[in-house]
Amino acid sequence: MLLPFLFLALFAPLLSGLSGMSRVGGNTGTGSSWQWFAPGMLVLLALSATAGAGASLLNEMSSGAFERMLVTPLNRAAMLVGRVLKEVVILLAQAVLILVLLLPSSFRLRPLGALAGLVLLMFFGVGIGALSFALALRSRGRQTLFYGVQQMLFFPLLLLSGVLLPITRGSAPTWLHVLSRVNPATYVVEAERALFDGRFAETSVLYGGLAATAVAVLGVVAGIRGMRDASV
Repeated sequence: MLLPFLFLALFAPLLSGLSGMSRVGGNTGTGSSWQWFAPGMLVLLALSATAGAGASLLNEMSSGAFERMLVTPLNRAAMLVGRVLKEVVILLAQAVLILVLLLPSSFRLRPLGALAGLVLLMFFGVGIGALSFALALRSRGRQTLFYGVQQMLFFPLLLLSGVLLPITRGSAPTWLHVLSRVNPATYVVEAERALFDGRFAETSVLYGGLAATAVAVLGVVAGIRGMRDASV
C-alpha cells in the first residue's frame, strides 16, 4: 500500500491548485480533485498489489514447496484460483482502508458507487494477479526474467492509464493518447471515477467492465494453463 499512500499524501494536494482538474473529461461533477484522483489510486493499488503476486510462487519454487504441491491430487485449477482469491481479499481490504482514510477529506463516498467500484476492482485484480502467477510459472528458475517483465509492463500500464494526470485528445500528443486507448487499465480507471461519483449510466462504466472482465478471463485462462503444464 506504500505507493498509493505516497501519491495520495504528496501528489493529490497539488491537484487542488489546478483549475478545473476535477472536471477534466467530464469525469466528475463534484468539483473535488480528490473525487477525480482517489479512484485512480485504487487502480494503482490493484496493479501494485497483484502484479507482484507471482513473486511468492517463485519463492515456493526455489524452496521446493511448489513441487510438493504438484505431486498431490489437488486440482491444478484450484491451485491457481485459490492463490488469486487470496490476493484479491488482501486487495479489497487495502482498498476499503484507503477509502476510510479518505473520509476526512473532500472525497465524497457514495455507498452504491463504492460497492460497484470495488467489484470492478476485484475483477481487474483477479486478472492481473493470475497473469502474474502465469508469468512466474513461465519464469521458473529465472527470477530476473519475472521482475524484468513485470517492471517493463507495470509502469507503462500505470502511466498510460491516466491515474496521475488526464490523457485526453487535447492535452496529450496524438501518439500518447492512442497508446492510452489501447491500455485496458485506462478504461478501468475511467469506470472507477464514474462509479465513485455515482454515474452508473455512462459508457465508460460499460467499457471499464468489459476491459476488467477481459483481463480477468485472459489471466485465469493463462494461469490455469500454466499450472496444468507445470511439471515436478
